[in-house]
This record gives sequence, C-alpha cells and structure tokens, in this order.
Amino acid sequence: MIDVVILGSTGSIGTQALDLVRANPDRFRVVGLTAGGSNPELFAAQVAEVAARCPEVFSGLGEEASVEAAELPCDVVLNGITGAVGLRPTLAALAAGRTLALANKESLIIGGPLVHERAAPGQIVPVDSEHSAIAQSLRGGSAAEVRRLVLTASGGPFRGRTRADLEDVTPAQALAHPNFAMGRVITTNSATLVNKGLEVIEAHLLFDVPFDRIDVVVHPQQMIHSMVEFTDGAVVAQIGLPTMLVPIAMGLAWPDRVPDAETPVDWTKASDWRFEPLDDTAFPAVALAREAGARGGTAPAVYNAANEVCVDAFHEGRLRFPAIVDVIGAVLADHDVRSGERLTLDDVLAADAWAREAATRTILSD
Repeated sequence: MIDVVILGSTGSIGTQALDLVRANPDRFRVVGLTAGGSNPELFAAQVAEVAARCPEVFSGLGEEASVEAAELPCDVVLNGITGAVGLRPTLAALAAGRTLALANKESLIIGGPLVHERAAPGQIVPVDSEHSAIAQSLRGGSAAEVRRLVLTASGGPFRGRTRADLEDVTPAQALAHPNFAMGRVITTNSATLVNKGLEVIEAHLLFDVPFDRIDVVVHPQQMIHSMVEFTDGAVVAQIGLPTMLVPIAMGLAWPDRVPDAETPVDWTKASDWRFEPLDDTAFPAVALAREAGARGGTAPAVYNAANEVCVDAFHEGRLRFPAIVDVIGAVLADHDVRSGERLTLDDVLAADAWAREAATRTILSD
C-alpha cells in the first residue's frame, strides 16, 4: 500500500490523482489533502470521501497547511500546487525524505539550487507530461548515450498566428486550450508558450542536460508527449492520449506502472501527426526562458514571478496578450541576477517579490 499526500487536491492534477486512487484502492491510500481555498465545497467533499477510508487524514487550506502536510509520514507527496507558492512545500517534502511527485514545476524552476541540494538521487519524480515522458524514455539508454531532449508543444490555441494577430486576443480565447483542461494560469501560459519556456528550464534542472541540447517542437496532436534522441540516432518517445493520467500514475507508483491508468491508443484508426518548428518571433517566451535559465541564479524566479503578475493583469483587462512576454523580458533585463554563490530561500523569495513589484510598475506604465 502506497500512502499519498496530495497538495492542491482541488486542481486538475489533484482531482485526477484522486480518480486514480479511487480506481486503485488496493494500491494507494490518501493520508493528507490540502488546497488553496478557491473551491471549499469540493475540498470538503474530498476530505469526507478520503476520511471514510482513512479517518486520521490530515486536511488543511493554504500554504502553511501544505508545508505541514508535506512533512507527514507517507510514501509519496504529490505537489499539484500552481505557482511559486509551491516552493516551501517542495522543500519540506524533500527534507522529510519523501518521494516527491512534482507537478509544481515552478518550485523547481525558481528554487533550482535549493531543490537540487536537498534532493537525493531519484527522490523527485516529474509529473509534467513532457518530463514524465522523458524520464520514461531515458530508460532506453544511459546518460552518456543521450544526445538531446525534445519537448513537444501543442502550440496552444494561437498556433500559426503572427504577433500582429495576437494583439486583440481575449482571456476567453486564451483559455481555450486545444487538448488539456487546466487552471487559468497554466492554460494562459500554454497560450503564450511561457509554460514551454518553464519546461525547458525544468528539463535542464531535472536531467542535467545543457540548454543547447534541449529542443522544442510543435506537435498539435500531443500524442507524443516528448522524446529522447540518443547518440546513435535512435529516438525513443512516450506516446499516449493527451491526458495527465499516465504521468500522475507514474508519479505515484514510480518506477512501476499502474495497470489501466489510461485508455491506450487505438491503432486501428487512421490518424495524422504533424511536427512544426517553433515560431520564436510570434512566441518569444521559450527563447526568453532559455536566456533566464542560462543566466541562472535568481533569473528563473524573476521570469516566473513576472509572468504570474502579467497573467493576472491580462485576465483583469490591464494588459494586452502579447505584452505578457514583453513585460517579462523588461523585468528580466532590469534584474541584477544573484548567482555564483549559494542561494538561500530568502534570496529566492526576495527576487520573487522584487519581480512582482517590478512587473506591476511596468504594467502601470505601459
């Protein structure tokens, strides 16, 4: 029996994780649940359901509850929180020696050195579909045999548009992702391709592969979740329906698989899969993320924090869609990166706070 703590239980990752637990009661047991508080009715229903099986289940709302839950005696902590607020729970889970099923990419990106120094080999299992795919594909060879990683991107709802075409994009249009049902921030990030930029940094940190050996290719059908190219020219890919069920199941049960976690691809039906180059002119977020990642130190934290402020401003009608990445770039350009020395949690949080203030000032002056 695998005891699981789920952080962010009312979000997309959390609800799907509970679906998997519900379908596999002989394999998983939830011993802790936390949420941000945006959907208290759903959270109350989740706690009541879990308590019927585990009466001593821990439950709570907010960041402090998530930090406490991450330290509970358990086998796996699934961090499904969205945003920088997931960093402290990530560090708490690692310090407690728990296996960390990480869907909260932001905590790794903004706290890279902090997370790395606290994580034991194999302690972090990626739950992002792209990084789960890479982790699975890496089983096909040794680290020395890896030539490059290839992250796939759907291209979002505005694939094929020019920058000029994006000037009048509305929040409703930005939330119309072609394949996945996700929260507001992640869905908007997918539309701007900021999410793919964050994933490039995440891939670098998770797999210790240089940025110049991490590629992004647009694959609208999202049936290939990502690929690893080996030195002999072979490419190993993980293929499946465009859902998060397999990555979540792998995160909870790693290195084992959960039978029937997802419906397999129906190979009796004809289908066409396309691959297209990324348009860095219309969608400069990935190139900007590479720059932030290469600068290192506090730069990734600034990239992420500025984006979170910009996403809110866009949905509140205070910022145009293309200006989201423009503001991130302007804030990064003004940031005096702290690197070359051991970063502390206070350093990261200070950079995060600075970036939020700087982004807010830039938006007001736009």
